[in-house]
Amino acid sequence: MDKTLRKEVISILVDNQSNVLTRVVSLFGRRGFNIDSLTVSTTNNPEISRITIVFTGTEQALHQILTQTEKLEVVRDIFTLDAGNSLYRELLLVKIKCDKTDRSAIREIIEIYRGKIIDLSKDSMIVELTGAPEKLDGFMNMLDCYDIAEVCRTGITGIERGIQEHRI
Repeated sequence: MDKTLRKEVISILVDNQSNVLTRVVSLFGRRGFNIDSLTVSTTNNPEISRITIVFTGTEQALHQILTQTEKLEVVRDIFTLDAGNSLYRELLLVKIKCDKTDRSAIREIIEIYRGKIIDLSKDSMIVELTGAPEKLDGFMNMLDCYDIAEVCRTGITGIERGIQEHRI
């Protein structure tokens, strides 16, 4: 039995109604799974929401949680988002303490990563950056030598490439 841990991204299409998120997340918690990232949004169909969950586990754990989640009556479809055939994105907002001496150097880093300064004051700036999680991690590593006041990340959301006929 393979005990290798790996990060999985799963997408769950559910009925768009109250308490659905609580039911899905509590199932993960009751089974001892820690959720690394969680995003929820409506879809093009207002009756359906998409929950994207990132967690780390074994192949057996992945199979177990997919099977148990699929049994919930509010779940319409559940599937893993294969990294080779899917696009992942995340939004980052970061507040950096800075004065006029640091601004130009920080601005260069922001431009390289195609970020956007969305707020500027005498002692700080707030930067918005979207992209793959690895891009955001790289950006944060480049800011290590600056004083970060606050960080807010949305978590991963993802979508498969191409048209999947079996999807709702």
